[in-house]
Amino acid sequence: MTTFGAVAEWRLPPLRRATLWIPQWFAKKAIFNSPLEAAMAFPHLQQPSFLLASLKADSINKPFAQQCQDLVKVIEDFPAKELHTIFPWLVESIFGSLDGVLVGWNLRCLQGRVNPVEYSIVMEFLDPGGPMMKLVYKLQAEDYKFDFPVSYLPGPVKASIQECILPDSPLYHNKVQFTPAGGLGLNLALNPFEYYIFFFALSLITQKPLPVSLHVRTSDCAYFILVDRYLSWFLPTEGSVPPPLSSSPGGTSPSPPPRTPAIPFASYGLHHTSLLKRHISHQTSVNADPASHEIWRSETLLQVFVEMWLHHYSLEMYQKMQSPHAKLEVLHYRLSVSSALYSPAQPSLQALHAYQESFTPTEEHVLVVRLLLKHLHAFANSLKPEQASLSAHSHATSPLEEFKRAAVPRFVQQKLYLFLQHCFGHWPLDASFRAVLEMWLSYLQPWRYAPDKQAPGSDSQPWCVLEKWAPFVQENLLMYTKLFVGFLNRALRTDLVSPKHALMVFRVAKVFAQPNLAEMIQKGEQLFLEPELVIPHRQHRLFTAPTFTGSFLSPWPPAVTDASFKVKSHVYSLEGQDCKYTPMFGPEARTLVLRLAQLITQAKHTAKSISDQCAESPAGHSFLSWLGFSSMDTNGSYTANDLDEMGQDSVRKTDEYLEKALEYLRQIFRLSEAQLRQFTLALGTTQDENGKKQLPDCIVGEDGLILTPLGRYQIINGLRRFEIEYQGDPELQPIRSYEIASLVRTLFRLSSAINHRFAGQMAALCSRDDFLGSFCRYHLTEPGLASRHLLSPVGRRQVAGHTRGPRLSLRFLGSYRTLVSLLLAFFVASLFCVGPLPCTLLLTLGYVLYASAMTLLTERGKLHQP
Repeated sequence: MTTFGAVAEWRLPPLRRATLWIPQWFAKKAIFNSPLEAAMAFPHLQQPSFLLASLKADSINKPFAQQCQDLVKVIEDFPAKELHTIFPWLVESIFGSLDGVLVGWNLRCLQGRVNPVEYSIVMEFLDPGGPMMKLVYKLQAEDYKFDFPVSYLPGPVKASIQECILPDSPLYHNKVQFTPAGGLGLNLALNPFEYYIFFFALSLITQKPLPVSLHVRTSDCAYFILVDRYLSWFLPTEGSVPPPLSSSPGGTSPSPPPRTPAIPFASYGLHHTSLLKRHISHQTSVNADPASHEIWRSETLLQVFVEMWLHHYSLEMYQKMQSPHAKLEVLHYRLSVSSALYSPAQPSLQALHAYQESFTPTEEHVLVVRLLLKHLHAFANSLKPEQASLSAHSHATSPLEEFKRAAVPRFVQQKLYLFLQHCFGHWPLDASFRAVLEMWLSYLQPWRYAPDKQAPGSDSQPWCVLEKWAPFVQENLLMYTKLFVGFLNRALRTDLVSPKHALMVFRVAKVFAQPNLAEMIQKGEQLFLEPELVIPHRQHRLFTAPTFTGSFLSPWPPAVTDASFKVKSHVYSLEGQDCKYTPMFGPEARTLVLRLAQLITQAKHTAKSISDQCAESPAGHSFLSWLGFSSMDTNGSYTANDLDEMGQDSVRKTDEYLEKALEYLRQIFRLSEAQLRQFTLALGTTQDENGKKQLPDCIVGEDGLILTPLGRYQIINGLRRFEIEYQGDPELQPIRSYEIASLVRTLFRLSSAINHRFAGQMAALCSRDDFLGSFCRYHLTEPGLASRHLLSPVGRRQVAGHTRGPRLSLRFLGSYRTLVSLLLAFFVASLFCVGPLPCTLLLTLGYVLYASAMTLLTERGKLHQP
């Protein structure tokens, strides 16, 4: 134990020692355990750098629980002037560095059942009503700003800001700080709440993926649960947003005037009016509506989550969803500033076209996005029917009600669509795609999260989609149709014999087969494909995404035309006016569905064949085959899949999933029973009288058979196969797994020497017509050699009448079967007190008798042949 003065001199850097002054009369009496305790005793005498240095030192020397207790005391006792210097360090120490080097508190791996003490401390500290958020509000009241590097933003946003083009999201307005050098070293000036949420959201993306060996259930980790708590707090389904936990009344204090950028901006898209009067957060009036401040926090949280988690795709895709007016504006801007502000070495147009973001979302990322979508549906559907009807015809509504109506179409729809397209196109063709699939299906079914939802339907009676959901289906038409076609293309390339892949097909078919849903989708396609009515004042209107749902539709009388325009606006805003739309119920998609139905039928047959094969094989089949006691199929019957590991129950599940998926597809696309029966009959003709599968689908070329794409699919998925057999010299065929490699090679050299030395004598013996000649022919000639023919189309023209003379083969002595059989024979003989030499003589005598009998039977069979 030492006095505070001595401890402070030892802990502080040399340059800071002269600046520390404590009354000497108190230093002689007061004793502190750490510099932080001394700093807390005299918060008005300490400099901010000393507080930061003390916290950094304690983060290394003190236990985690003690660190959090000290942080709570610091937040309570110190003023905002000292706290703002430790805030960036504290946020980084919690969520990790933006470059992924520092992991921070590792919230993605922290689980309550594994580390209950640390988990409870972290959840209490980072709770929306906890000490950390209290620190955020404390700094928010003093109007502090913190720099956030633009280089760590999602790729499309980073590229556009570095090109001095303001993204269309209001999240970045009045926040970009430009340097005199131009697009290098840009920062965003964020308030404490924005800075905290930015780091929290990006920690899901920037941190390194979890090791495969570390089995962490995402829904149990601290990060996932914190996301759920923040969504429930700032996007409440009941009541209003809780007020900020700040000492200053009114929550958020006014922000400084917007900064003027050093380089003028051109917007990527049309400037939307702020949904909730965004200027409220920048105004100086002290009588601002508190509800608007609360909604500002909710809007910021949602925008940050969407921008950080969904805004990942190529810049070409980003430009594709912009309006023609915006593209023309960007072009004029580039032509006017490229020669004046940028060097010829890196023109802005070249930089934008050169950008392609290499982003691959993880399964954990997708699960968190699904949690966001589910909560947003619950948040939007929590609007009471009377409030929804009132807000649709009146402007005197609360900000929270307007936010509920516009949260999904205004902030989420566009970026989610492109994010899903990215996942459908780049995700591996394996079972992990289930996470993306469930995220997509969760968004397609908002009725599941409505407060007045029905009871969950059984398999025989699924959900019934009410007519009130028709506007949602029409305004999200591409989510249903184009992504469904994308899923069909993925399903046609996967192994449907696998239970996991069969389950995914079943899930999609079950969702789209819900009563009334297919009719709603078909009605939406009809509205999009119907010709545009010629209305003079409407011809010049651009197809752009509306800021509010239906806000610009009221001036036009025809109801059907307005619905058609809304659907067209949705499609063109996401795909552009030059898009080529493939109807879900058109001939192209129907062809894909028929192909999928055919593959489902084939997969069911393959699963049944694998099940029969497994049932016929005894438990010890593989061990006996290794010893050589049972016949071994060296060619293999089917390609391996997880059915072999999961057993008969898995086969039953696969058949059940595929059967129900086929029935759902029949209901959705109104397939006739005759069409499905035709697939079954066609599959039945693929077997010959021996029960073997026919050849894969091929066409005849100059050199023989050529596989078609369908044939390749059949081979990959084990639906059909070529009957392959070895047709070369049996002595030179590859060494099998049931043979000893070194012994086989030795026996081959020995037999080759014998055959070379005694070739003439063996030929003379085999040419005799008596019993001795038959006995030698039985052992020294290959019975089926004359009947063999080459199947290779290339080598068929080169087949000659080459016959091999009599020769001795000793290869059978190199197999485990022969050796184990001999060992067993000698062991049994020893039990009856028979020595090795007598046993050998008995075995030889027995084999001579067996060979003599087989010789007689063989010769008799030849006499009866025509």
